[in-house]
Amino acid sequence: MADVKKIATRESYGNALKALGAEHPDLVVLDADLAGATKTGTFQKAFPERHIDCGIAECNLICVAAGMATTGLVPFASSFAMFAAGRAFEQVRNSIGYPHLNVKIGATHGGISVGEDGASHQCCEDFALMRTIPGMVVMSPSDDVEARACVKAAYEHVGPVYMRFGRAACPVFHSEDYQFEIGKGEVVCDGSDVAIIATGIMVAEAIEAAKALAADGISARVINICTIKPLDEALVLQAAKDCGKIITAEEHSVIGGLGEAVCGLLAEKLPTPVRRIGVNDEFGHSGPAAALLKQFGLSAEHIVEVAKSF
Repeated sequence: MADVKKIATRESYGNALKALGAEHPDLVVLDADLAGATKTGTFQKAFPERHIDCGIAECNLICVAAGMATTGLVPFASSFAMFAAGRAFEQVRNSIGYPHLNVKIGATHGGISVGEDGASHQCCEDFALMRTIPGMVVMSPSDDVEARACVKAAYEHVGPVYMRFGRAACPVFHSEDYQFEIGKGEVVCDGSDVAIIATGIMVAEAIEAAKALAADGISARVINICTIKPLDEALVLQAAKDCGKIITAEEHSVIGGLGEAVCGLLAEKLPTPVRRIGVNDEFGHSGPAAALLKQFGLSAEHIVEVAKSF
């Protein structure tokens, strides 16, 4: 996909906030001294009076966002995934989730592809943490178009939302007329031998894997799941019925993320063989993003290997 335009979804987050800010005066953005990295600086330049830098105090950031939500504002609390989901988990649970406040969490720099920032910042546990909070919507967009649509949908949704955005640039494969809906996945390419259910940057890898498998006579259905919670159960069950074999792919631990959500659904409603691709119960380490993704098996080549062995 070398000739395809690539944009980091954190860039999409900043651009979407700026566009929505022009339409909605009740939208406010909070950051934790990371406006340049999370790209909320784009919003800050356009609407400085509606941007609050809470400093390196993520727990306080979440509580400030919760307080602002009680006044009728729609706050987007922004930080790295490791801090927004990890450090501030108690505040997200008790100050946003428990009272079901209308706060949106924009978590950037998720997953192994944070690269050189190293293991301390490579959050591969955020889906698991956020999925456990009752009423929390959890989303991980796959490209620039979907990321911008995801932010818009989050604003329109009444209730808490967690969105994960990436540091590394990823291929843009959606057209601008893509219709996004919370809780709905999409079939990116159809097939009948195996279904590859992917989220975030792994969708592009799944598309490449499907092309390689087709060359070997294996028909793979690729399903993009942006909304990990609530999961598009109908789409997953249909894929299980049609294909009989499921592979899940995510830039997250195999514990607690998309793979477990799919397995939990199928175990109860339609037992189906599943192979989970993700980070296998280990920490990452510093290194170039592309090299780390390959090392940890988060690549099209590894998806092809798993599909063939299946």
